[in-house]
Amino acid sequence: MALIQWDSTFSVNVAEIDRQHQKLVQMINGLNDAMRHGKGKDVLANVIDGLIGYTRTHFATEEKYFDQFAYPDRDNHKKEHEEFVKKVSEFREKFEKGQIGLSIQIMNFLSDWLRNHIMGVDKKYGPFLNEKGLR
Repeated sequence: MALIQWDSTFSVNVAEIDRQHQKLVQMINGLNDAMRHGKGKDVLANVIDGLIGYTRTHFATEEKYFDQFAYPDRDNHKKEHEEFVKKVSEFREKFEKGQIGLSIQIMNFLSDWLRNHIMGVDKKYGPFLNEKGLR
C-alpha cells in the first residue's frame, strides 16, 4: 500500500509542477516500499540519493517561476526548500555512516513534509502562476 496516494487535491494547476509532485510522491512511496521489504543499505542509499536529486530539480523549477513572475512569497518558499534539502541531506549522511537507520519516523517526516508543503505553501502559488498564464 502506498504511503501517499496522489489525487487531484494535491494539484496546483500547473501541469509541469503537478507531474513533478507526482514523481516525488512515487519516489517517497518507493523508498517506503524498499524499507518495508528490508532492502539493503546500498539500495536504500541509491533511492535516497535519487530523491534528493529530484527534489533539487523540482525546487529549481518552482524557483525559476517564482523569479520569472516575481512571486511575492518567493523568499520564504525558497527558505523552506533549503531547510528540507539540508534535513534530508543530514539523514543521508547519518544513514551512510550507520548513525541512523531508515526508520518510520524518517518516512513520516518525508511524507508529512511533502503533503504539508504541497497542500500549504505550494497551493498558495498555484493561483498566482495561473494568473500569469502558467497552466
